[in-house]
Amino acid sequence: MGELVQLKSFGLTEGEVIGALGRVKVRDVDYADLYFESCVSESVSMEESLVKRATKSVSQGVGVRATAGEKTGFAYSDELTKKDLDLAADTARYIANSPSGDGAAVSVPVCQRPSRDLYPIERAQAEVATADRVSLLNAIDAEARRYDPRIKNVMASFNTEYKVVMVATSDGTLIGDVQPLSRLQVTCIAEENGQRQAGSFGGGGRVGFEFYHEGDRYLSYAREAARAAILNLSAIDAPAGVMPVVLGGGWPGILLHEAIGHGLEADFNRKKTSAFSQLLGKRVASDVCTIVDDGTLPGRRGSLNMDDEGTPTGRTVLIEQGILRGYITDKLNARLMSIPVTGNGRRESYQSVVLPRMTNTFMLAGASDPEEIIRSVDRGLYAVSFGGGQVDITNGKFVFSASEAYLIEGGKVTRPVKGATLIGSGPEILTKVSMVGYDLKLDEGIGTCGKDGQSVPVGVGLPTIRIDEITVGGTQG
Repeated sequence: MGELVQLKSFGLTEGEVIGALGRVKVRDVDYADLYFESCVSESVSMEESLVKRATKSVSQGVGVRATAGEKTGFAYSDELTKKDLDLAADTARYIANSPSGDGAAVSVPVCQRPSRDLYPIERAQAEVATADRVSLLNAIDAEARRYDPRIKNVMASFNTEYKVVMVATSDGTLIGDVQPLSRLQVTCIAEENGQRQAGSFGGGGRVGFEFYHEGDRYLSYAREAARAAILNLSAIDAPAGVMPVVLGGGWPGILLHEAIGHGLEADFNRKKTSAFSQLLGKRVASDVCTIVDDGTLPGRRGSLNMDDEGTPTGRTVLIEQGILRGYITDKLNARLMSIPVTGNGRRESYQSVVLPRMTNTFMLAGASDPEEIIRSVDRGLYAVSFGGGQVDITNGKFVFSASEAYLIEGGKVTRPVKGATLIGSGPEILTKVSMVGYDLKLDEGIGTCGKDGQSVPVGVGLPTIRIDEITVGGTQG
């Protein structure tokens, strides 16, 4: 997608883009950028064996930003005429408190795509007929109900997004990308003797429709959601107290994302509101913990060829053998903190400001046998999957609900439990990780991260790990 293809797709000329940048990049403005976006989103959802909702939305617009020192001026327009573009540029500059004046000379090269392609899906591959979406959900509904007669309801949804973006910056970049995204989610409700329990499973990424048919993956999602719901019917009340906890691989990495990852985003550390502020080069975890943020994994939900500032994403080592090595940065916070740009400047849409955000965040594999990790625990909890959670960035304290968990008794996984919550703090929990398995697993591709009212797709991952001591909230003394 070289030449001026993306410029043309937005109905713009190179001169109009350069002119708008010149209007905003004046006098005291350190940096300016324009973020153009065109997005087609489609969703079909089913419940009680009926299609309950089918939507399609199309959005297009531009966000204009000016930064002057620590001040940011931002404006956006859903009209892409020269008049509206110039108005947004003037507004962003005004908000940043920079007076009007002669535009700066801005040199912008021909529009390019990033040098790599982590998700080579063309528009034709990304488009899925509504009939095919409905057929997929009908098959999922039937498969889940076939799993066990106690499955009384099935809710499933299939969402796709096809986004074309272009970023023009005052430091000489004009670059574009095409970003497909899809997600399939299944929730089952099981009922027995008046008791109702739910189970969920899903997956996706920057992948096409065929991904869900490979090895009948979509049917495995249905069976897994049904299995979790049926399992919870037999779950006993979770114990309460301080005990060792083993986290399973994959999705339990959401605990790292929330309890530790957000605390390593540069804006919180620049403002010194993070529990990890001013701890670079210091020990914040046990020496078996190495945590990275990697936006370069092909096809993953959190991966990007470039971030929303046009910077190539990368692999950033955050914690290395227990030592804090780096923060997650965008251009603004990297400049103000005099630290490297990591390619983590992200936004929900053209209507949103850029924030430093995670991509795919996970702990690297260790040397321990996962079975040995479980055998090392006499009495504790084995948490396989999590639901919701809350975190206070300023002190790292968190509360997470386990949606699938088991007792560990005498070194063996035994009965399933319900109502278990993990309570602790991010900086403290990492120091109590004593064993890390060699079975690193990434999540199935369902993660969505919220920050300052913005949601972006992310990935998480974790090998099996042992936390020697953590508070478990439950209903059983």
